[in-house]
Amino acid sequence: MNSPRPIVGTSSIETAPHVGAGDDQTSSAAIDIGRPDAPDSGPAADAAALEALLGRNSEKRRVPMRMLLAVGVVVILAIAGVFAVRALRSPAAPQYSTAPLRRGDLVVSVSATGTLEPVNQVDVGSELSGTVEKVLVDDNDLVAKGQVLATLDASRLRDQITNVEAALAAAEANLQQSEATAREAALKADRLHRLYGLSAGGYPAKADIDAAEAALDRSRAGVASARAGVKQAAAALNTGRTNLEKAAIRSPVSGVVLARKIEPGQTVAASLQAPVLFTLAEDMRRMELHVDVDEADVGQVRQGQPATFTVDAYPGRDYPARVTRVGLGSQTKEGVVTYTGVLAVDNADLTLRPGMTASAEITSDRRPNVLLVPEAALRYRPQAAGSARSASLANALTPRVPRFGSTPRKRSTDANVQQIWILRDGQALMLPVRVGATNGRETEISGEGLSPGLPVITGSATQ
Repeated sequence: MNSPRPIVGTSSIETAPHVGAGDDQTSSAAIDIGRPDAPDSGPAADAAALEALLGRNSEKRRVPMRMLLAVGVVVILAIAGVFAVRALRSPAAPQYSTAPLRRGDLVVSVSATGTLEPVNQVDVGSELSGTVEKVLVDDNDLVAKGQVLATLDASRLRDQITNVEAALAAAEANLQQSEATAREAALKADRLHRLYGLSAGGYPAKADIDAAEAALDRSRAGVASARAGVKQAAAALNTGRTNLEKAAIRSPVSGVVLARKIEPGQTVAASLQAPVLFTLAEDMRRMELHVDVDEADVGQVRQGQPATFTVDAYPGRDYPARVTRVGLGSQTKEGVVTYTGVLAVDNADLTLRPGMTASAEITSDRRPNVLLVPEAALRYRPQAAGSARSASLANALTPRVPRFGSTPRKRSTDANVQQIWILRDGQALMLPVRVGATNGRETEISGEGLSPGLPVITGSATQ
């Protein structure tokens, strides 16, 4: 029996070093080992050949990874160089945006919105209940004071007057009867007194005299009651006549009909509350603008200040107005506290109508011939100088948050003293100024070294 041949293991060990020598040797070894008729073929030889083949493939896979690492190092070094150059180079000179200091008139105004209303608006109603018989006016009609606007059915009122007139006649007749009874009682009492005197107290009896006097008093009381009845019936008659007169609904003022809310045949019920039948405006040539002034601006609005306003119906047209009253009571709408301001409006051409929404500008201050600077100039502050650059590349590559701020200066105790920056010979110079009134776009300033046309810095940008 032949013993196992150790040459198989030796062959696999010897072929392993030649794996990386060339592709021809490796391929020959793999082919020879895989042949069944090879002298060193067998399971051990096949395993050794497989390991050698795997080792060759693994070596091929390592080569691209090394190349990627090398490329990555080159890219990182290039980026680091760019950042280093940017960090170490000198900063570019800033470019300033300027505006000339100008002299002019400053107008400070307060904006407010509101609605137009008539100076005197009257709601005409009815004190009586009934059916509307006639309506004599319509919307937009001009009416005079005392003019009949509508009438109610007055047949029931006329019947009531007839009834009251009859009651008055009965009361007057009762008064006449009471007066006759009183005269008769007076005559009887007087006769008894004279008989008693002539008979020296013998005739009539004292009781008869007392009864006559009592009857006289009762008759006089009857007369007074009858007179009161007459007055009561007369008052009822006057009420009936007044109601009949009120059945004709008349205009209380001279003006125009803004709204008509009834039609002929409609029933008016005035038992609990007088219904509104017409809405009248007394004089459309004079109107009022009620605006809501914000609580932050109400301190600037005073009686007598001029104002202008616009309405959407006539774009581009400014209507003059004047403040007549600023309400003390506040109102809150959606969390905003406002106060009602009333502006007098001249509507001689009758172009304005009640209920129109208006946007008003109330002139609260006017400063003529003052130096004006844009608001942006007062807000401008130069960027703070950068910190000293480090020579270390690591510090240059470390990201830093940019810092902005104003240059250090001594704080003024006067709130009206601020600073502006001017451009002179390409350099930014600071000037202290005293600020005055502002309209939100321009501000009045004063101080030394100021003159019209002086370039004032409003912003800057780095190239």
